[in-house]
Amino acid sequence: MVNSRAIDESRRDGVGRAAPRLRYAHRAHTRSRSWVHGYLVRLAWSDAFVVAIAITIAQVVRFGTDSATTPNGAIQAPAALVSLLLGIAWVLTLRAFHTLDRRVVGSGSQEYSRVVTACLSVFGVLAMLDLLFRLNIARGFLALALPIGTIGLLVSRRAWRRRLGRQRAMAKNLEHVLVVGEPRSAVPLMERLMRQPDLGYHVVGICLPAYAGPRETVAVLGRDVPAFGTFGDVCRSVTECGATTVAVTSAEALGHDAMQSLSWDLEGLDVDMLVSPGVTDVAGPRMMLRPVAGLPLLHIDKPRYEGANRFRKAIVDRIGSMLILLLIAPVLVAVAIAIKVDSRGPVFYRSTRVGINNAPFEMWKFRSMVQDADSLKDKLRTLNEGSGVLFKMRDDPRVTRVGAVIRRYSIDELPQLFNVLGGTMSLVGPRPPLPDEVERYDGRVARRMLVKPGMTGLWQVSGRSDLSWEESVRLDLSYVENWSIMQDALILWKTVRAVVAKDGAY
Repeated sequence: MVNSRAIDESRRDGVGRAAPRLRYAHRAHTRSRSWVHGYLVRLAWSDAFVVAIAITIAQVVRFGTDSATTPNGAIQAPAALVSLLLGIAWVLTLRAFHTLDRRVVGSGSQEYSRVVTACLSVFGVLAMLDLLFRLNIARGFLALALPIGTIGLLVSRRAWRRRLGRQRAMAKNLEHVLVVGEPRSAVPLMERLMRQPDLGYHVVGICLPAYAGPRETVAVLGRDVPAFGTFGDVCRSVTECGATTVAVTSAEALGHDAMQSLSWDLEGLDVDMLVSPGVTDVAGPRMMLRPVAGLPLLHIDKPRYEGANRFRKAIVDRIGSMLILLLIAPVLVAVAIAIKVDSRGPVFYRSTRVGINNAPFEMWKFRSMVQDADSLKDKLRTLNEGSGVLFKMRDDPRVTRVGAVIRRYSIDELPQLFNVLGGTMSLVGPRPPLPDEVERYDGRVARRMLVKPGMTGLWQVSGRSDLSWEESVRLDLSYVENWSIMQDALILWKTVRAVVAKDGAY
């Protein structure tokens, strides 16, 4: 029989000292985290409702309003029974693909990616079963249910996420984070979390290697984060600050034994433990934890720019740009006429930009400035409001009347669809740089040139011209390192919102 007293005594030193006493104390006053359970339950019911609605619509459209007993398939099963079985299989598949994993819901693209994968999987398996066993289920029924249900689930998840974001903006449904680490590693993490409150993490304190007293604080983005103790006081600090999550940024400073003891103690306190691996802007699909000789090692895959990924992106770019051009053709004609009537000069402006692998190309735009705008640029250098190597002015005297309107709504950039159709640009990617900008790039920034520049990107949906040069570079590099089709879809959706809201456009 295990001696529980001996185990308790062995865990009273280091970060785990007095763990049993603190565990019971914390249970008495720990913050309720029922919002997580409630949110996931509501999400689950929402998924089931959307699936039911999608299948019902497909059944009514395909078989009619009085279709409950209509035979479907080779076995002549009632349509209502086929619909019921499909609905159950669909919901179970969503659960099997962990679409309710609390680690992915509420932020990032992985939640949407899992939903889409689950939907495609259930219908893929159904198609194979139909072929193998010759079930002959009505294809029109399935062809309607899949897109309606998939789109409905994505829209529903987006609506729940926006609701959660509004609640978090009012300081509700937050994870209260106690950061454990040295200032040089802890401050960058706290800055990221504070800049993005929609992620749901509220920093409530920090534990430092050395503790000067109860009045010690760490300044982060103009806010003083209180220090609660040293690395040996984590459990007590959790109790004092009411933390629901502990984020360790200096695992090497704590040591292997202390990290293990801390993880054991936090289990009893019902507190999540996060460990920062020391790498930034690397997406989850590129990371895998591999146990080697009892040590968890983080394996980071190389970014994949070639092969099937590039082929899929090229297909989406060509087909997408063609469809958009067909839809907005009347708008393009109207803008061209307005530009010609408003001022002298050509309708289009062609600028030399640098594309993938530093290859130059001519980028098309609607002309929004006077005809000799480039020659006037040097005279305005002293009024530059851009950061880094960018040239930007809020009230640029070179902009025409029509130009001010089309720039405000980013209409001047629509001709770049011809570049996308021609293969020199992508719908989503890093900002297309000028040659003189590229000449001043260092090795880190030059990684932006590993993929095609895009009409829109993370920089476009995160502030556009209001971003600092460093933040623009970080967003571009993050995109280059982690791009995926699902991320592109999210950026395109957010671009529409950013353009309508005119965020950072001038």
